[in-house]
Amino acid sequence: MCGVAGFVGSGGQADLRAMTDALAHRGPDGDGFLIDSAHGVHLGHRRLAILDLALGDQPMYNEDRSVAIVFNGEIYNHAVLRSELEDRGHRFRSSHSDTEVLVHGYEEWGLALAERLNGMFAFVVYDSRRRRLLLARDRCGEKPLYYTTHPDFFGFASELSALSKHSGFKKELDPRALQKYFAHGYIPAPLALYRTCYKLSAGCQLTYDLDSRATKTHQYWDFRIEADESLDMAATDVLAEELRHLLLESVERRLESDVPLGIFLSGGVDSSAVLALAAKLRPASEIQSFTIGFTEPSYDESSFARLMARHVGSIHREKIFDADTMRDLMPGVLARMDEPLGDASILPTYLLSSFTREHVTVALSGDGGDELFAGYDPFSALGPARIYNRLVPQAVHRGVRRLASFLPISSRNMSFDFKVRRALAGLSYPEALWNPIWLAPLEPAQIDDLFETPVDPEDLYEEALNLWNQSAATNAVDRSLEFYTKLYLQNDILTKVDRASMMVSLESRAVFLDNHVLDFCRRLPHRFKLWRGERKYLLKRALQGLLPSEIIQRTKKGFGIPLVKWLQEEPAWALEPVPGVDMAWAAQRWRQHRMGTEDARLFLFSWLGLQATTGSLGAGLATPLPSRKAS
Repeated sequence: MCGVAGFVGSGGQADLRAMTDALAHRGPDGDGFLIDSAHGVHLGHRRLAILDLALGDQPMYNEDRSVAIVFNGEIYNHAVLRSELEDRGHRFRSSHSDTEVLVHGYEEWGLALAERLNGMFAFVVYDSRRRRLLLARDRCGEKPLYYTTHPDFFGFASELSALSKHSGFKKELDPRALQKYFAHGYIPAPLALYRTCYKLSAGCQLTYDLDSRATKTHQYWDFRIEADESLDMAATDVLAEELRHLLLESVERRLESDVPLGIFLSGGVDSSAVLALAAKLRPASEIQSFTIGFTEPSYDESSFARLMARHVGSIHREKIFDADTMRDLMPGVLARMDEPLGDASILPTYLLSSFTREHVTVALSGDGGDELFAGYDPFSALGPARIYNRLVPQAVHRGVRRLASFLPISSRNMSFDFKVRRALAGLSYPEALWNPIWLAPLEPAQIDDLFETPVDPEDLYEEALNLWNQSAATNAVDRSLEFYTKLYLQNDILTKVDRASMMVSLESRAVFLDNHVLDFCRRLPHRFKLWRGERKYLLKRALQGLLPSEIIQRTKKGFGIPLVKWLQEEPAWALEPVPGVDMAWAAQRWRQHRMGTEDARLFLFSWLGLQATTGSLGAGLATPLPSRKAS
């Protein structure tokens, strides 16, 4: 796992050094540079050594140095590709460097390289003969890659903060990106926080022509549900066996490492599956599992993690944290997020990563299981929501929402009042918007108020609407699966895990995002994922006999924190001005939340994330907040 940065055009060695220094946490084991002054090309790399410790330095070149690469990630099928390339006449200097496979793979397959890769990656190839750069990102977006287009230079980096270190970069907030941030809780790719800056979307690659300065983006892979409807429930056992085999192979590929490796263990189905399958490939007494717990009972899952670790016999390590610990961490963690994220589980994810990094350099995770197998609560809500929407007129619905607003606000994890308010908020909009509204920090009318300007909901949720309307799926479950896998997983979950783990130089590998597992899920009819109200139906069938029944049958809890209570008790943060935003409206939300008359947790945490990543969080505590201005 590493960090990459570079540019073409104006700028010099000092810019490149500043950009790579900003990525030191992603690659503490060394750095490397390529400077082609004749063409204005600058490539930089920070390395976290995982494979081929002696010969894996970057940039890496082909034999005549006409092709160079900087690469962040892991290629799990590199041995298979190496064998194929050797059969075609390529000769390697290393024994098992996946980076060198990319160099020779580009020589052999050119722009078709990315579609052959099974892994997590963000890489940049400099082809001096063709006078072009090739940027590529993995299928689901595990590894980040930002780029910017300016009149004087084209730049790229693993993190926005590194890209902004170029002397020609202008930090101008993008109002549209900010509005979408409060509509989603994340900034959806390809948008980024600043103008003229973009995220390369998952499954995409970009070419930059050094002569014309033209960029061209191409989507080489897309997650589309293409279910094989000939599969009926009689095939359940056969499909469960196939899935178990695919997951076992995925774990085996991700166990390759030249440094110590462990497993994130929450006690849920997905992470427990990873541990159980790893124990079929390695002696359990050699496997390390890691868990954190909380002193707040409704958020603590450590007992289930201990149960699973005992069941397998792994070397289990756990650490229990209290609210004060996480509160103290919040300003620093949010400030290092690079781009704002409204997901409060970044805090426990950071704590877990930091604790794990004390013992290992690589950790396998169960990320992606909920998105691929309908594991989230909204999947269970789809059926009842459609019935409610059909039977309840909007006038009556507004009255129901009003009554629900009087429910006492609970600080418990996934409390009844929270679920009811979220569900009713989504049902105030067309079905295509249910999923994003259920997750939204603010509804469109509230975003109108915050930005003091009318905002079109169809623009706010353009990405979600396009997914829904252009889907080949004919049912709400499959369309929702595409939403969670293509939008939420990429822009929230994987961003959160990447940033939290990389803050402490830990590599995280997602078992469920293997190419073969993804393709299996794409062709699997939705009834195998959500069957008679049971989520993750086929996955649970595949894991019978591997996991204790208490793990398989338990209710999903999620990696939450007692945010409602914290934000009620926390001394008021100073709210520093954000261009185009009604600060008094934001202050009023905080006051109402502290008084217990409104549950504004999602908005307030999103707001703190924005303040932190733009340099304002913690500028002052207990500063008087502005009053709501007269309308």
